[in-house]
Amino acid sequence: MQIKDRTFVISGGASGLGLATVRDLHAHGGYIAILDLNAENGNNVVSELGDCTAFFEADVSSPPSVSSAVSALVELPGKLIDRHNEPIPLENLELVLNINLRGVLDLIRLCLPHMTTTTPTEPDGERGVIIMVSSSAAYDGQPGQVAYAASKGAVRSMTLVLARDLAQYGIRAVSIAPSYFESGMTAAMSQKVRKSLEGVFEFPRRPGKGDDFARMVRHCVENPMLNGECIRLDGATRMPSRL
Repeated sequence: MQIKDRTFVISGGASGLGLATVRDLHAHGGYIAILDLNAENGNNVVSELGDCTAFFEADVSSPPSVSSAVSALVELPGKLIDRHNEPIPLENLELVLNINLRGVLDLIRLCLPHMTTTTPTEPDGERGVIIMVSSSAAYDGQPGQVAYAASKGAVRSMTLVLARDLAQYGIRAVSIAPSYFESGMTAAMSQKVRKSLEGVFEFPRRPGKGDDFARMVRHCVENPMLNGECIRLDGATRMPSRL
Protein backbone atom coordinates (compact mmCIF):
# COMPACT_ATOMS: atom_id res chain seq x y z
CA MET A 1 0.00 0.00 0.00
CA GLN A 2 1.30 3.41 -0.97
CA ILE A 3 0.84 6.54 1.13
CA LYS A 4 0.41 9.03 -1.70
CA ASP A 5 -3.23 9.90 -2.43
CA ARG A 6 -4.57 7.56 0.27
CA THR A 7 -6.71 8.74 3.18
CA PHE A 8 -5.60 8.21 6.79
CA VAL A 9 -7.84 8.68 9.83
CA ILE A 10 -5.65 9.49 12.85
CA SER A 11 -7.20 9.52 16.30
CA GLY A 12 -5.37 11.89 18.66
CA GLY A 13 -3.66 13.50 15.69
CA ALA A 14 -3.57 17.05 17.03
CA SER A 15 -0.57 16.51 19.31
CA GLY A 16 2.20 14.17 20.40
CA LEU A 17 2.84 10.92 18.53
CA GLY A 18 -0.37 11.35 16.57
CA LEU A 19 0.72 14.76 15.30
CA ALA A 20 4.16 13.44 14.33
CA THR A 21 2.40 10.74 12.33
CA VAL A 22 0.12 13.31 10.70
CA ARG A 23 3.11 15.37 9.58
CA ASP A 24 4.99 12.39 8.21
CA LEU A 25 2.09 10.89 6.24
CA HIS A 26 1.11 14.33 4.92
CA ALA A 27 4.70 14.95 3.78
CA HIS A 28 4.52 11.70 1.81
CA GLY A 29 1.36 12.66 -0.04
CA GLY A 30 -1.39 11.27 2.19
CA TYR A 31 -4.80 12.78 2.84
CA ILE A 32 -5.24 13.24 6.58
CA ALA A 33 -8.37 13.26 8.75
CA ILE A 34 -7.52 14.28 12.32
CA LEU A 35 -9.85 13.21 15.14
CA ASP A 36 -9.11 14.88 18.46
CA LEU A 37 -10.69 16.64 21.40
CA ASN A 38 -8.46 19.68 21.05
CA ALA A 39 -10.18 21.84 18.47
CA GLU A 40 -7.63 24.64 18.74
CA ASN A 41 -4.67 22.34 18.11
CA GLY A 42 -6.52 20.49 15.40
CA ASN A 43 -7.44 23.64 13.54
CA ASN A 44 -3.90 24.98 13.93
CA VAL A 45 -2.52 21.80 12.39
CA VAL A 46 -4.88 22.11 9.44
CA SER A 47 -3.91 25.77 8.98
CA GLU A 48 -0.25 24.81 9.06
CA LEU A 49 -0.41 21.84 6.68
CA GLY A 50 -3.07 23.24 4.38
CA ASP A 51 -4.49 21.10 1.61
CA CYS A 52 -5.19 17.41 2.12
CA THR A 53 -5.89 17.76 5.86
CA ALA A 54 -9.13 18.07 7.77
CA PHE A 55 -9.94 18.23 11.48
CA PHE A 56 -12.97 16.68 13.16
CA GLU A 57 -13.58 17.38 16.84
CA ALA A 58 -14.37 14.01 18.40
CA ASP A 59 -14.50 12.51 21.88
CA VAL A 60 -13.66 8.85 21.44
CA SER A 61 -14.62 8.11 25.05
CA SER A 62 -18.17 9.18 24.17
CA PRO A 63 -20.32 10.27 27.17
CA PRO A 64 -17.89 12.34 29.28
CA SER A 65 -17.26 15.92 28.24
CA VAL A 66 -13.74 17.10 27.53
CA SER A 67 -13.31 18.89 30.84
CA SER A 68 -14.67 16.07 33.00
CA ALA A 69 -12.60 13.48 31.14
CA VAL A 70 -9.39 15.45 31.64
CA SER A 71 -10.16 16.05 35.31
CA ALA A 72 -11.02 12.39 35.88
CA LEU A 73 -7.86 11.20 34.17
CA VAL A 74 -5.69 13.41 36.40
CA GLU A 75 -7.37 12.14 39.56
CA LEU A 76 -7.68 8.45 38.63
CA PRO A 77 -6.29 6.02 41.19
CA GLY A 78 -4.65 3.19 39.31
CA LYS A 79 -4.85 0.19 41.62
CA LEU A 80 -8.03 -1.81 42.06
CA ILE A 81 -8.17 -1.05 45.77
CA ASP A 82 -7.37 2.28 47.37
CA ARG A 83 -5.32 3.03 50.48
CA HIS A 84 -8.37 2.32 52.64
CA ASN A 85 -8.72 -1.20 51.18
CA GLU A 86 -11.83 -0.17 49.28
CA PRO A 87 -12.41 -1.04 45.60
CA ILE A 88 -12.00 1.94 43.33
CA PRO A 89 -15.14 3.15 41.50
CA LEU A 90 -15.93 1.13 38.40
CA GLU A 91 -16.38 4.42 36.53
CA ASN A 92 -12.64 5.04 36.85
CA LEU A 93 -11.87 1.79 35.05
CA GLU A 94 -14.58 2.41 32.48
CA LEU A 95 -13.14 5.81 31.55
CA VAL A 96 -9.74 4.32 30.70
CA LEU A 97 -11.32 1.39 28.85
CA ASN A 98 -13.69 3.70 26.95
CA ILE A 99 -10.84 5.86 25.70
CA ASN A 100 -8.22 3.19 24.97
CA LEU A 101 -10.41 0.31 23.83
CA ARG A 102 -14.04 1.17 23.20
CA GLY A 103 -13.06 4.29 21.29
CA VAL A 104 -10.62 2.28 19.16
CA LEU A 105 -13.22 -0.36 18.30
CA ASP A 106 -15.85 2.27 17.57
CA LEU A 107 -13.61 4.19 15.17
CA ILE A 108 -12.58 0.98 13.40
CA ARG A 109 -16.14 -0.26 12.92
CA LEU A 110 -17.23 3.09 11.49
CA CYS A 111 -14.31 3.24 9.04
CA LEU A 112 -14.54 -0.36 7.83
CA PRO A 113 -17.62 0.00 5.57
CA HIS A 114 -15.74 2.66 3.63
CA MET A 115 -12.46 0.73 3.54
CA THR A 116 -14.04 -2.48 2.26
CA THR A 117 -15.48 -0.70 -0.76
CA THR A 118 -12.33 1.10 -1.91
CA THR A 119 -10.64 -0.01 -5.12
CA PRO A 120 -7.97 -2.65 -4.35
CA THR A 121 -4.38 -1.78 -5.21
CA GLU A 122 -2.01 -3.97 -7.18
CA PRO A 123 -0.31 -6.38 -6.98
CA ASP A 124 -1.90 -7.87 -3.85
CA GLY A 125 -5.41 -6.46 -3.98
CA GLU A 126 -4.91 -4.45 -0.80
CA ARG A 127 -7.59 -2.04 0.36
CA GLY A 128 -5.99 -0.50 3.43
CA VAL A 129 -4.38 -1.00 6.81
CA ILE A 130 -5.56 -0.39 10.37
CA ILE A 131 -2.76 0.73 12.69
CA MET A 132 -3.55 0.75 16.40
CA VAL A 133 -1.52 2.01 19.34
CA SER A 134 -0.83 -0.50 22.11
CA SER A 135 1.86 0.09 24.74
CA SER A 136 4.78 -1.55 26.50
CA ALA A 137 2.30 -1.77 29.40
CA ALA A 138 0.63 -4.58 27.44
CA TYR A 139 3.78 -6.62 28.14
CA ASP A 140 5.25 -5.28 31.39
CA GLY A 141 2.82 -2.92 33.08
CA GLN A 142 3.70 -0.99 36.21
CA PRO A 143 1.93 -1.07 39.59
CA GLY A 144 -1.27 0.97 39.37
CA GLN A 145 -1.70 0.36 35.63
CA VAL A 146 -4.35 -2.37 35.77
CA ALA A 147 -6.96 -0.59 33.64
CA TYR A 148 -4.38 0.91 31.28
CA ALA A 149 -2.52 -2.38 30.82
CA ALA A 150 -5.83 -4.20 30.28
CA SER A 151 -6.90 -1.76 27.57
CA LYS A 152 -3.55 -1.78 25.78
CA GLY A 153 -3.26 -5.55 26.16
CA ALA A 154 -6.66 -5.84 24.51
CA VAL A 155 -5.41 -3.83 21.53
CA ARG A 156 -2.44 -6.18 21.25
CA SER A 157 -4.69 -9.25 21.51
CA MET A 158 -7.18 -8.17 18.88
CA THR A 159 -4.54 -7.35 16.26
CA LEU A 160 -4.28 -10.88 14.89
CA VAL A 161 -8.04 -11.43 15.14
CA LEU A 162 -8.69 -8.28 13.10
CA ALA A 163 -6.10 -9.34 10.53
CA ARG A 164 -7.85 -12.69 10.14
CA ASP A 165 -11.34 -11.19 10.04
CA LEU A 166 -10.38 -8.59 7.44
CA ALA A 167 -8.14 -10.72 5.23
CA GLN A 168 -11.04 -11.45 2.87
CA TYR A 169 -11.28 -7.73 2.15
CA GLY A 170 -7.55 -7.16 1.62
CA ILE A 171 -7.26 -5.06 4.80
CA ARG A 172 -4.31 -5.49 7.16
CA ALA A 173 -4.20 -4.86 10.91
CA VAL A 174 -1.06 -3.90 12.84
CA SER A 175 -0.45 -2.42 16.27
CA ILE A 176 2.55 -0.57 17.67
CA ALA A 177 3.57 -0.80 21.32
CA PRO A 178 5.74 2.21 22.19
CA SER A 179 7.56 2.50 25.49
CA TYR A 180 8.68 5.84 26.96
CA PHE A 181 8.20 8.46 24.24
CA GLU A 182 8.36 12.23 24.49
CA SER A 183 4.79 13.51 24.60
CA GLY A 184 2.56 15.95 26.43
CA MET A 185 1.87 13.31 29.08
CA THR A 186 5.53 12.46 29.75
CA ALA A 187 6.47 16.15 29.73
CA ALA A 188 4.30 16.53 32.85
CA MET A 189 6.31 13.90 34.75
CA SER A 190 8.54 14.99 37.59
CA GLN A 191 12.29 15.02 37.04
CA LYS A 192 12.63 12.15 39.53
CA VAL A 193 10.26 9.93 37.53
CA ARG A 194 11.96 10.83 34.26
CA LYS A 195 15.37 9.93 35.68
CA SER A 196 14.04 6.60 36.93
CA LEU A 197 12.66 5.79 33.49
CA GLU A 198 15.87 6.81 31.75
CA GLY A 199 17.75 4.39 34.02
CA VAL A 200 16.12 1.37 32.33
CA PHE A 201 16.93 2.36 28.73
CA GLU A 202 19.15 0.01 26.72
CA PHE A 203 19.89 1.63 23.34
CA PRO A 204 19.38 4.31 22.33
CA ARG A 205 19.60 5.79 25.81
CA ARG A 206 16.87 8.37 25.31
CA PRO A 207 13.09 8.56 25.12
CA GLY A 208 11.52 7.84 21.77
CA LYS A 209 10.64 10.82 19.60
CA GLY A 210 7.59 11.53 17.51
CA ASP A 211 9.57 11.02 14.31
CA ASP A 212 10.60 7.53 15.45
CA PHE A 213 6.95 6.60 15.87
CA ALA A 214 5.87 8.22 12.62
CA ARG A 215 8.49 6.30 10.63
CA MET A 216 7.20 3.04 12.08
CA VAL A 217 3.65 3.96 11.07
CA ARG A 218 4.85 4.71 7.55
CA HIS A 219 6.67 1.38 7.39
CA CYS A 220 3.50 -0.42 8.51
CA VAL A 221 1.62 1.29 5.69
CA GLU A 222 4.18 0.54 2.99
CA ASN A 223 5.20 -3.04 3.89
CA PRO A 224 2.37 -5.43 2.90
CA MET A 225 3.87 -8.33 4.88
CA LEU A 226 3.34 -6.55 8.19
CA ASN A 227 0.01 -7.94 9.29
CA GLY A 228 -1.52 -9.35 12.47
CA GLU A 229 1.44 -8.31 14.61
CA CYS A 230 2.02 -5.99 17.56
CA ILE A 231 5.44 -4.36 17.15
CA ARG A 232 7.38 -3.24 20.21
CA LEU A 233 8.98 0.16 19.64
CA ASP A 234 11.10 0.59 22.73
CA GLY A 235 14.86 0.35 22.07
CA ALA A 236 14.93 -2.98 23.99
CA THR A 237 13.63 -1.26 27.14
CA ARG A 238 11.89 -3.61 29.60
CA MET A 239 10.15 -2.02 32.54
CA PRO A 240 10.95 -3.51 35.97
CA SER A 241 8.18 -4.23 38.45
CA ARG A 242 9.12 -1.05 40.31
CA LEU A 243 11.11 2.01 39.30
